[in-house]
Amino acid sequence: MSEKKIKITQVRSIIGGTKKQKATIKALGLGRPNYHVDRQDNPCTRGQIRVVQHLVKVEEV
Repeated sequence: MSEKKIKITQVRSIIGGTKKQKATIKALGLGRPNYHVDRQDNPCTRGQIRVVQHLVKVEEV
């Protein structure tokens, strides 16, 4: 059985963000606007997204 995946796309720059936001973007594997990654949809990933929700767009794959 395959788990759900989500596509996370960075839509805004992290310039002016807090250290926590910058570290979270890096941990997600992002770094520049319009970069995207596919991740497993789990509570850990959702928590990271919540920290930077104003910088990213999330889609179910």
